[in-house]
Amino acid sequence: MKVYGVVMAGGSGTRFWPLSRQHRPKQLLNLTGKDAMINEAVTRLKPVCKDGIFIVSSKSQRECLLEVLDKEFPKDHILLEPAARNTAACIGYAAIEIVKRCGDGVLAVIPSDSYIKNTEAFLSALTLAVKTAEEKDAIVTVGIKPTFPATGYGYIRYEDVPSPVKPVRQFVEKPDLARAEEYLKSGEFVWNSGMFIWKASLILQKLEKYLPELYQELLRIGEAVGTEREEDVISSVYPEMPSISVDYGVLEKTDGIYVVPADLGWSDVGSLDMLGAVRRADENDNVTVGETYPVDTHHTIIYTGGKPVCTVGVDDLIIVDTPDVLLVCSKERAQDVKKIVEELRAKGKEELL
Repeated sequence: MKVYGVVMAGGSGTRFWPLSRQHRPKQLLNLTGKDAMINEAVTRLKPVCKDGIFIVSSKSQRECLLEVLDKEFPKDHILLEPAARNTAACIGYAAIEIVKRCGDGVLAVIPSDSYIKNTEAFLSALTLAVKTAEEKDAIVTVGIKPTFPATGYGYIRYEDVPSPVKPVRQFVEKPDLARAEEYLKSGEFVWNSGMFIWKASLILQKLEKYLPELYQELLRIGEAVGTEREEDVISSVYPEMPSISVDYGVLEKTDGIYVVPADLGWSDVGSLDMLGAVRRADENDNVTVGETYPVDTHHTIIYTGGKPVCTVGVDDLIIVDTPDVLLVCSKERAQDVKKIVEELRAKGKEELL
């Protein structure tokens, strides 16, 4: 079968504020020092997804997306959501578009904002997942072998069979520390990477079965694909779709799912403290970007896009300086940066969002 890549790129990245903004979220930023995260995601898929790669993003991010993307990326492979409706709608939208335009095929669906250090391992795992999805007509995911008892990730429990492809026993929500330590010790769990591989026809069947209201709206979009009505139909239909994740709406309700455990050097780069996963730290465990002068400073992240930033005698901080905002945050509160976004929105400070 043909193999297509689908890059989900509609997130707002509020925990990465003030680097991530509504018009230029983190997937459009160059966080690694090499390229924008979305370009790195597209590049990773190319060796396997040789029949085309599609990006699903937000209509509000269109201009910045076009600025950042490789100029050779086909514009008609950019699918724009007029409203955020979570991953089930995003994936269904891509699937119905691809089926109507190209016919059935295997879809390799990945987030746009994950960091993967070991590209060769990723390609091996993805190739195996695509082969399994086609041969078994099954849902397949790539799971990340855990390296510490993470409480910020979902987990997948699998059957420990003598095969690189494991039957999934259950999807598990983010655990507390004690349970995460049990998962790590058992050797039967992987982190849920948010990467899914399936035939377009299969995921549409699952959406029809488990999310029939959403599926009916997808059919309306499908009828308009390739016509002059398409944009208008999407604009009217999409905001009415249920907002639900594909994990909760489909995966947790179905069986016959497989996982390929892999060691990818993976991070979801979910918050500012994770810059340490994509940038090399100095001898004091500081991660610095831009002109910085840390003195007696340890375990600190400093990011400046303009004026020099100097620190003396501080530890475990996140400091981000942008032209219009300065953020100072303790590393242990990195997840709470999104609360600042909520506060600014409540006070009408849209220009800072």
